Amino acid sequence: MITITDRLAQTLDRIKLAIDKYHRVPDSVTLLAVSKTKPNSDIITAYDSGQRDFGENYIQEAIQKIQALSSSHNDIVWHFIGSLQSNKTADAATHFDWIHTIEREKIAVRLNNQRSDALPPLNICIQVNISQESSKSGVLLSDVDTLAELIHSLPRLALRGLMAIPSSIDDEQKLSIEFSSMQSAFKKLQARYPNVDTLSLGMSNDIELAVKHDSTMVRVGSAIFGKR
Repeated sequence: MITITDRLAQTLDRIKLAIDKYHRVPDSVTLLAVSKTKPNSDIITAYDSGQRDFGENYIQEAIQKIQALSSSHNDIVWHFIGSLQSNKTADAATHFDWIHTIEREKIAVRLNNQRSDALPPLNICIQVNISQESSKSGVLLSDVDTLAELIHSLPRLALRGLMAIPSSIDDEQKLSIEFSSMQSAFKKLQARYPNVDTLSLGMSNDIELAVKHDSTMVRVGSAIFGKR
């Protein structure tokens, strides 16, 4: 029976092979293990296998996990990758290290105001609706600069880069166009803000394509923890 440890190793091998294939710098892609709906025991298993970055979609579920593991596994880096509503920003600002899904100025300002001075700046990625689907969150590429400028000006936030969820289709040509657009937007943002270093792009089914297009962080759930 294949285990979480086995699947984690297989996923890391996929990333390494893609890095080698596309002549990326070794260790330039971080694996974000998406642990939403999974029990603490699964997180601990992945942790014991060397995983440190974990992604959660639901604030209340995530806080329970963070609090339960904070003393015994205090070097976990917690990423929020779900839709963030105004009434949840205080919890997000208090408990997470990263927020990947910023699309509104209001949410950015609230996170900044609610982040404690005792904590390091909250790492922020702007979510881009690269497929321009009405069912998906995120700003248009044309709105990235305005939101980036605001986030950069907020002292308790650290603008780190961009995030996107591409079209859910089995069409590599179309996906390549979307990924290329994100790659270009990322380079443009890097040129403007030297501290920008993160392109959160790619999931279980498209790791290789994401690495090809300069992704620095892939978000993988089912390939590690199994289907929900």
